[in-house]
Amino acid sequence: MKNFNQLIILTGPSGVGKGTIIEKIIKKDKRFWVSISATTRKPREGEVEGENYYFLSNSQFEEMIKNDLLIEWAKFADNYYGTLLKPVIEKINKGFKVILEIEVDGAEQIRKKFPDALSIFLMPPSKNELEKRIRNRGTENEESIIKRLERASFEIDSSKKFDHVITNLDVDETVKTILEVISL
Repeated sequence: MKNFNQLIILTGPSGVGKGTIIEKIIKKDKRFWVSISATTRKPREGEVEGENYYFLSNSQFEEMIKNDLLIEWAKFADNYYGTLLKPVIEKINKGFKVILEIEVDGAEQIRKKFPDALSIFLMPPSKNELEKRIRNRGTENEESIIKRLERASFEIDSSKKFDHVITNLDVDETVKTILEVISL
């Protein structure tokens, strides 16, 4: 197996633009592959197995935890979420740079297991801008927005633990900066 310097952790608060950034990176360079997370939550309308998530039962997920088949995992709102080890290793062995879009707790687990992985924290221009982005998505109720903003404060405080902190002021400039950091 090749070493894990081809593993790229990208995290940041909800609403910072991680998905948009990753989508543009993948379009620019076919050497990148984005890991698909596993979850025990029920699929939402329009979600596709193996494309949006790998949907597992609680017992399947717990068996994967027991057998150390996950790079990282966490439990939120009574559902498990995690990154399957096998597809990540397969892609790295094929020469891909693997991007993991995960939250800070999962990033911490990965940095402990794979210290040569590259970790990037995507920072919002400001907390006010982050709140505006979350509200403009129109996908959250007020209680959820408040929880996401509280969580964002914790995540931003954790940013100093990452190899690179990049502020997402402009999507195209952020993509350019991330690609430069990855190719260092």
